[in-house]
Amino acid sequence: MLSSRLHRALGALIVGLALLIGAPAALAATREYTVSAPDGVALAVQESGDPDGAPVIFIHGLLGSRLNWDKQLRDPRLQRHRLITYDLRGHGLSGKPTDAAVYTDGRRWADDLAAVIASTKASRPVLVGWSLGGAVISNYLAAYGDGAIGGAVYVDGVIELKPEQLVAHPEVYRDMVAADLKTHLQGERAFLRLCFHRQPDADTFSLLLANAALASWEMQAAVPSMTVDAASGLGRAKVPVLLLYGARDALVKAEPSIARAKGLNPRVRSVLYGDSGHAPFLEEPDRFNRDLLAFIRSVASASAGRD
Repeated sequence: MLSSRLHRALGALIVGLALLIGAPAALAATREYTVSAPDGVALAVQESGDPDGAPVIFIHGLLGSRLNWDKQLRDPRLQRHRLITYDLRGHGLSGKPTDAAVYTDGRRWADDLAAVIASTKASRPVLVGWSLGGAVISNYLAAYGDGAIGGAVYVDGVIELKPEQLVAHPEVYRDMVAADLKTHLQGERAFLRLCFHRQPDADTFSLLLANAALASWEMQAAVPSMTVDAASGLGRAKVPVLLLYGARDALVKAEPSIARAKGLNPRVRSVLYGDSGHAPFLEEPDRFNRDLLAFIRSVASASAGRD
């Protein structure tokens, strides 16, 4: 109980600090509320932008939270849309159960996303998933199909948790789940450094590191064994799908991942960011936001054509 309270207090402090760094208060989330997953996990949801705009749901990656999407949420061009973020289970201000099964079962993560879509009443949203968030999208598509969404963007997304698609860093992942606190935090720092080819400024990295410290240790230990049904999910998607990857990604092998995704679904489109690592939305945010806006417009046009 005390640990949970400390996590919530630290999370609230981090969110508060984020809102004070570099942007007007008017750009902060306009709504913050909690959605319950089918298994009872509380999911922290945030909304900003135009509540009447076309919805976009952002799904962060491992050790992240909605704060990862700051450069998108603050972009005036994107703010014309309804921008929805949520903290994945085991992350940020969301619930942190201790049972490994709630993290290894990919269907649980799919159910979380479905609960967010249903609770927000978002009409055919565009899903944007970074890294682990890509696996969440695939599992959602496998469980629920694509009838409720307009399109999907995989940002250096995990297609499958297979060695041929991932860069091996056994010492980093070992340290991230170490019982020794110093070793654990050093592992998280090393993981975050690997996320970037263009390293962020000191303030941004400090915020991301504090954000990572909120992530559940049990989740970090379990998530490498998470089930990902890319074949049934991504493979069967009929809606537009865009893959945006950093060519210098040190965590996910960009070209093998793109090749696997296109092997499962030849309709997907891909773009490589030649000077970005694992996080092009932070490393090249202007270009990323332009590409995302263009995709959102193309999804809207495709939907209008179907209607």
